[in-house]
Amino acid sequence: MTNSDLEKLKSLPVPKPGGGARERAIEAALVAFEKSAATTQGTAAANRPSSAPHSGTRRSFMSTIKINCPLAACLATAVMAVPVVLYMGPRDAGRNQPEPGSVGRGTELAQLPEPKQTKEKDAPRAQEQRPVAKIELGAQDKSPAVAAAAPLATQTKPSPPVAAMEPATRIAPSAVEKSDRGDSSRTMDRERLSAEFKAAPASPSATASSSSLLNALGKAEASKPDANAQEFSRNSRKMTEQLAPGLAGRVAGYAPTARPEPVIAAPQEYRDQHEAFSENPVKQVASDPVSTFSLDVDTASYAFVRRALNAGSLPPKDAVRVEELINYFPYDYATPEAAALPFQPSITITPAPWNAARKLVHIGLKGYALRAAERPRANLVFLIDVSGSMASQDRLPLVKNAFRMLVDELQPDDTVGIVTYASGSGIALKPTKIANKSEILSVIDRLGAGGSTAGAKGIEDAYALAEANFDKAGVNRIILATDGDFNVGITDRGQLKGFIERKRDKGIFLSILGVGQGNYNDATMQALAQNGNGTAAYVDTLNEARKLLVEEASSTLFTIAKDVKIQVEFNPAVVSEYRLIGYETRALKREDFNNDNVDAGDVGSGHTVTAIYEITPVGQPPSADPLRYATPDKAEQPGPSRAAPSTPEYGFFKLRYKLPNEDASKLLSLPLTTAQEKRTLDTASDDVRFSVAVAGFGQLLRGSPLVAGKYSYDDVVALAQSAKGADPFGYRAEFINLARLAKSAAK
Repeated sequence: MTNSDLEKLKSLPVPKPGGGARERAIEAALVAFEKSAATTQGTAAANRPSSAPHSGTRRSFMSTIKINCPLAACLATAVMAVPVVLYMGPRDAGRNQPEPGSVGRGTELAQLPEPKQTKEKDAPRAQEQRPVAKIELGAQDKSPAVAAAAPLATQTKPSPPVAAMEPATRIAPSAVEKSDRGDSSRTMDRERLSAEFKAAPASPSATASSSSLLNALGKAEASKPDANAQEFSRNSRKMTEQLAPGLAGRVAGYAPTARPEPVIAAPQEYRDQHEAFSENPVKQVASDPVSTFSLDVDTASYAFVRRALNAGSLPPKDAVRVEELINYFPYDYATPEAAALPFQPSITITPAPWNAARKLVHIGLKGYALRAAERPRANLVFLIDVSGSMASQDRLPLVKNAFRMLVDELQPDDTVGIVTYASGSGIALKPTKIANKSEILSVIDRLGAGGSTAGAKGIEDAYALAEANFDKAGVNRIILATDGDFNVGITDRGQLKGFIERKRDKGIFLSILGVGQGNYNDATMQALAQNGNGTAAYVDTLNEARKLLVEEASSTLFTIAKDVKIQVEFNPAVVSEYRLIGYETRALKREDFNNDNVDAGDVGSGHTVTAIYEITPVGQPPSADPLRYATPDKAEQPGPSRAAPSTPEYGFFKLRYKLPNEDASKLLSLPLTTAQEKRTLDTASDDVRFSVAVAGFGQLLRGSPLVAGKYSYDDVVALAQSAKGADPFGYRAEFINLARLAKSAAK
C-alpha cells in the first residue's frame, strides 16, 4: 500500500447510520470489491512476462494488495461506523467528557484521541452532555457509491433517560456504582462492547450482506491463478468469515431502521444521596404541647437547590431542608454585647401568608460576634480528597482556590496542616504557621487527583495530626473537602460517627466542605459534621467559597456556643395546634433538652439562626376534627418558678447552650406574648418577611400539602422583592431569581 493510498483512506467519508444508508454503503463497497477482482486479474495478466513467472507473481500479489486493501478498509469503515457512533452516544453520554470551557473532541474521526486511562469513581451521569460523533449524508445520499458520503461532523447529544434506551445499549447503574473504578471506565466499556459484538446474532439483512461479501471474496480467489494471491484471498476470506457475521449483526442491532427523530434533551438526573425524611406534622397542643430540637446553621441544602434550579429542574424533595434555606441568609437581628451571654432572641408573631387562619411565631437568634482581640488562635487541618473523581474543575481546583482564600484570612500565629487521601492517605504538610504562607500555598498548588477514596483513613490521619499539635488555647478544627462517599477502609456511617464523637470530646471539631455532583453523599457528610461539632456546607461556585471562607470565616471557624437546643411549650388556652417548619432531621426528645450529654448544634461567631412555627389560635378551624370521646387532659402543675401570666401568652421559649470551653449548659428563656405580635405581615421587619418568603419557597419545593394551592412562587417573589432590603452581596436578589426559575421548572 502506497502513501497515496493511505492518504485516500484518511479522506474516506463515513456514511450515516440512518434509513437505508447502511445497506447501500455495504452493497456499494461489495460492488467495488467485486470490480477490483476483475481489475486485479487483468492487471496481473498484463504485468506477467512469459520469461519471468516469479517476477510476475510478485507484481500480481503487490497489485492485489494495493487495490484490495483500500477497498477492504472502506468496507470495514462502513460496517463498523454505526456501532461505534452509537457506542459513543447513549452508552457513553456523560462520561469522560470535556470540562466546561475546555476544548472538546475533534470533528474528524481520525483526530479523536484515545481516552486517558485515569481512575474514576464517578458513575455515569445522565444529566451531563458530551460531544457525540454525528454522521451525515450529503445530497448524493441516493448514490450507491460510498465516496458520496458527506464529511464527519459533531453535535452535543444529551443522554436519553435509562427507560428510553434499547436493552442492548443500557448500562445497569448498579454495576458501575458498585465498582471502585479501578480500571478506566472507557476501557471497561470497550471490553463489554467487544463481548457483545461476538455474542450478538446476525439479522437477516446483516447475514445477507455478509454472504455477499464472502461470495465476492470467493470469486476473487477463484479468478486468481497466482498462488500467493490465492493465499492472500483465502486469508482475507477466513478473516471475513470470523468477523463479518458478528459485525454485521451488531450493525443491524444498533442501527435505526429509519432516519432518527430530532434529539430532545432529557431531564437531568439528580444522583446525589440525601437522607429521606417527612415534613413535620401538625400537633395538638392539648396532647403534645412541647417541641424540642437542635439548632442547625448548615447551608448545604441551599446550594443543592440552586444547582438544580440553575440546571432547569426542580431538586428532589429530600435535598430541600427548609431551615437550611432560611439560615443561608444573614439577618440583622439584635446582637449580644458579651461573649458570656452569646444570644439575644428576637421574637415576632405575624399572620401566615399562606393561611389566614394561622399565625407564624418567628424566632431569630444572632450569635455574639468575636472582636479581633478576642479571636483565639486557629489550629486547622485541611483534609483534602485527591481521588480520581476530584480532577474536574468543580472539585479539586475549586477546593484549592477556596483554601487559598481561607489562608489569606488567617492570622500569622494560626497554623495549617494538610492531609490528603486517595487510594491511601498521607501528610502533605505538617502544621505550619501562616507566617510561612508561601509554603502552605505551594503545597496546595501542587495537589493533583488520582486513585480511589480511602476517606476513613484520611480522617484518622487528620485527627492524629490535629491531636499531636493540639492547641489548648486555640480552636482545633479539621475541614474535610470531598466530592462524595468513602469506598476504601471504614465505610460504615455508624463506625465513622463513633470515631468522630470520641475525638469531639477531646476538643477537635470537624467541618465539611462538599463539592461536585453525581456521587455526593450528603447524608453521610451531614452525620459526620453534626457529630463532629461542625457545619456541613456545599460549594458549587467560587462565590460560594468566598461567602463561606472569607465573608463568614469567623462563623465557620470559631464557635461561640455548642450543644444549642430550643424548646417551646405552647399554651393550650391560646393555641390549639402547632407545627415546626423545617428542622425535621434535628428533632430531639423532650427529656433531651435538660440532658447535657445529648449532642446538639453549634453556633459560630456572628451566626444568625431562624426558627418558624405555624400555630392555630384557639377559635380558628383546626386541621383535625376533635375527638368524640376525649376527656380534658390534666394540666401539669406549675413548678415553683411558674406564675400566672399577666399578659396572654402563646407559649414559653427556652434556649440551652454551652460556652465553648464548658461542659455545663446555661438556660435562657422568655415568654411568647401578644406584645410581640404584628397585625399584618407588611408591618414586620424586612428580615422577618424575607425569611417567611424563603420558608414558603422551601415548602413549595417539598410539595407540602399544607401550602400547596394556597401559596405560589409568584407570592414568594412578591414578598421577597418587597423585603430585599440593602442586599450588599446580592444573595436575596439571587433567591428571587431562583424562585422564578422554580416556577418555570414546575410547569
